[in-house]
Amino acid sequence: TSRGRLKEDEARKYFQQLINAVDYCHSRGVFHRDLKPENLLLDASGGLKVSDFGLSALPQQVREDGLLHTTCGTPNYVAPEVVNSKGYDGAKADLWSCGVILFVLMAGYLPFEEANIMELYKKIFKADFTCPPWFSTSAKKLIKKILDPNPLTRISISEVIENEWFKKDYKPPIFEAEDVALVDVDALFSETGEPGNLVVERREERPVTMNAFELISRSQGLNLGTLFEKQMGLVKRETSFTSKCSANEIMSKIEEAAMPLGFNVTKNNYKMKLQGEKTGRKGHLSIATEVLEVAPSLYMVELRKAGGDTLEFHKFYNNISTGLKDIVWKAGGIEENE
Repeated sequence: TSRGRLKEDEARKYFQQLINAVDYCHSRGVFHRDLKPENLLLDASGGLKVSDFGLSALPQQVREDGLLHTTCGTPNYVAPEVVNSKGYDGAKADLWSCGVILFVLMAGYLPFEEANIMELYKKIFKADFTCPPWFSTSAKKLIKKILDPNPLTRISISEVIENEWFKKDYKPPIFEAEDVALVDVDALFSETGEPGNLVVERREERPVTMNAFELISRSQGLNLGTLFEKQMGLVKRETSFTSKCSANEIMSKIEEAAMPLGFNVTKNNYKMKLQGEKTGRKGHLSIATEVLEVAPSLYMVELRKAGGDTLEFHKFYNNISTGLKDIVWKAGGIEENE
């Protein structure tokens, strides 16, 4: 922006790359929270890179209400809900900043600028800005949808990607395979590692029994007195809970809870594969589930994201946990930390 405004097509090209980068971060549960032109770099081939994640939020910073609560960012680029201290959706707040960046790229100046910080925030809260006459009508409409002061009605990144102005000459990103050894979920359910063995279900008499070392290493500090593993609302790529119900009952309950959510269920011994019917942002969501015997009549159930989007796994986890409350064991006298 030091050399003035960009032509609309050039601004669109960089904005497309910015949205791709931010969308990818969000799919990994990371929210930048300080997006501005100074934190955008260009490589030798003109590729845009997002830098300076010093204020970024990770999933463990999301509270029980599903929102972030730390006020941060650069005032001219910060979303109104970040300032009001009532909690905010990191994805919607980042998108607001992207909208300000798009405006700056095309206009050469900020949409919200006042010497007095309180006057600046008043403008931001009301989305009091005017697009210059050289903005195309479709660009104006998109920017106004992004710079909506109400995060509930603000356009989402997925909707931005489907916007006609955005889609012009758009090249969807090609992501490398996830750096986790869970991409072949079928192999997890096959004793030989070959997916073909899933055709016939063979029941073992009882689940695998875990010794103390395995329990400690796999639970990563799991408190058996909690309902579901919680860490300030964090659900990572895997989570677990304990149950005093029989292994077969646990399997049945998971199947009953997953199917109404749109998941196909494949069972093999005391392992399950939950495969989402709908295609998400990163393909079909796949969850690997296994029931393990911790002690006589006490079982640990592991749910692991084997494919798909991390945020979609978070949503699945929240939805299915409601249907599994009856089988989750909570030790008497142990309170949950909220």
